[in-house]
Amino acid sequence: MTATGPGATRPHTRASLAAQLADLGVRPGGIVLVHAGLKALGFVCGGAQAVALALRDALGPQGTIVVPTHTPENSDPAGWRNPPVPADWWPVIRAETPAFDPAVTPSRFMGALAETIRCWPGARRSDHPQVSFAALGPAAERVVTGHPLAGMLGAESPLGRLYDADADVLLLGVGHDSNTSLHLAEYRQATPPRQREGAAVPIPDGGRRWVWWDDVVLDESDFPRLGAGLEATGAVRVGPVGEGTGRLMRQRAAVDFAVGWLARNRRAADPDPPAADGNRRMEDA
Repeated sequence: MTATGPGATRPHTRASLAAQLADLGVRPGGIVLVHAGLKALGFVCGGAQAVALALRDALGPQGTIVVPTHTPENSDPAGWRNPPVPADWWPVIRAETPAFDPAVTPSRFMGALAETIRCWPGARRSDHPQVSFAALGPAAERVVTGHPLAGMLGAESPLGRLYDADADVLLLGVGHDSNTSLHLAEYRQATPPRQREGAAVPIPDGGRRWVWWDDVVLDESDFPRLGAGLEATGAVRVGPVGEGTGRLMRQRAAVDFAVGWLARNRRAADPDPPAADGNRRMEDA
């Protein structure tokens, strides 16, 4: 965020970014789920804080920002691939990983903007130990409350609440492989593959325990192709934000398109599907 980089033409500011976001189509009073790789935006005076303020300016006082605050390292180590850990570590990790605490546990690989929103006064965060979301604005409680353990990115998750609210998705300097909303379409397939998930959660006495549940296998490997198909329909507004590219779409339109695209294009379920990877990079800082 502080380096100018070879493509930088000028410093960007809260005001200049807000104007670009408005030109892109960010709706005042709306709800927008933001995925951001801020390095792509070039030099921004004030960094992630300025980007957050610009989003708030574009949305206005009645608008709500939502960000992913996922914690993929709070998962079954038997499935880690990047890198894997020895099998004799697995019981220790399951026994000693701290319980997820919405107020304390930092997100991982979600980027500087997500952490800035998570820590903003008044922000609210869902309580899922792996795929929480944070929200800031009047609709925050409605979006994040009651995030179920199973069906973690399904109809009853914050993604489902955003779908019901006809929210927008904004990709800032990242591609559709970071478009978490497309996972909602995986839950809407006829027979999505499933796997066992695990995580450390709190218990009422202040301790913690390891829990297991079955959930849909999440696979974003073909999301770039899916996103290209979505953009070809004209459903995505593309424009400059800083030195980078912003992509804005209605979440409902994106998910509805993805349901059909996945049904037509995704190969048969892998008999040995990839397990949760606690070390995979999802978004840039």
